[in-house]
Amino acid sequence: MASRLYLSPPYLSGEEQAFVQEALASGWIAPLGPQVEAFEREFAETVGVPYALALSSGTAALHLALIEAGVQAGDEVAVSTLTFAASAFPIVYLGARPVFIDSERQSWNMDPDLLAEWLNRRARVGRLPKAVVLVHLYGQSANILPIQELCQRYGIALVEDAAEALGATYCGKAPGTFGLAGIYSFNGNKIITTSGGGMLVSHDERLIAHARKLATQAREPFPYYEHAEIGYNYRLSNLLAAVGRAQLHTLEQRVQKRRWIFEQYRLRLQHLPGVEFMPEAPWGQCTRWLSVILLDPNEFGATPETVRLALEAENIESRPIWKPLHLQPVFAGCETVGGAVAEDLFRRGLCLPSGTGMTEADIERVVEVIQRVHANCRKP
Repeated sequence: MASRLYLSPPYLSGEEQAFVQEALASGWIAPLGPQVEAFEREFAETVGVPYALALSSGTAALHLALIEAGVQAGDEVAVSTLTFAASAFPIVYLGARPVFIDSERQSWNMDPDLLAEWLNRRARVGRLPKAVVLVHLYGQSANILPIQELCQRYGIALVEDAAEALGATYCGKAPGTFGLAGIYSFNGNKIITTSGGGMLVSHDERLIAHARKLATQAREPFPYYEHAEIGYNYRLSNLLAAVGRAQLHTLEQRVQKRRWIFEQYRLRLQHLPGVEFMPEAPWGQCTRWLSVILLDPNEFGATPETVRLALEAENIESRPIWKPLHLQPVFAGCETVGGAVAEDLFRRGLCLPSGTGMTEADIERVVEVIQRVHANCRKP
């Protein structure tokens, strides 16, 4: 059988070894150190913010962002429903309640009109949420400006979850840099990785300074260990930051390769009936972190699950798109605004292999299976 073709495996540029060797030679192998400081500085420059904080995961970054937004037990936080559960888990960590907002079809991200209607209703009864967590899905920015304006009008903190969108643009700027704070992920499947890790960014120096304190067990500035706040062990190690620096240097090439992969799928599959592709919204560039298709079983002749199983039989990994959070058992009973769009995308969506290291031959392997499934299902 052919070698395993993964959905989005880590990709090494070749520069990582030199950066890690530099870290080892310096003796800084414990958490923190010059590689962490350089990674924070270079990342901030890349996305266009003055302050950045390297952390152990994107989830840790979101947890700290919500703390800095003032979210407390009993508060409500609006969040996109079409996303990974980690976008909402930190809300629950704080004892707050997520309220799930449906997608719009232009970008598959949070629908500004639905959010506006819900906030208007809530304002009339004096029950506004504490924050909005705006997710930028599969490398595509949400429509930020109308949501930012709503948050400013109602005095609500805007936190951007750009875990999947490093390298994307919105009106010429990086998503994740518009709100009170933004977060990014360097998990192994992202465009750049530190094997695990994340980044919190903000234009607010005091926010990052306080988040840095909390992330380092909230130690007070005394020669002995004193703590006046609850802290967390959330800092990124110096060795992993070295890997991140190397990967960051090749970010643009990685984005362009992912976009090329998506275009190859589009060119080879667009003629098949019942096949659609995740659209690119007009307000910026999508990184195509994952190449995502939608299948209409009536026209295509097979369900996304049939295609997924056929790919798996050929040792090719694919995956349904995120199951909407309002359908997740762990969030049963939470309020949902809309939901039909996200549910439709979930029913029809399939993520195809999209790793930066993919070759034309790899893409052909995937395409041949999809074409064969369609042809076999159409036979009389």
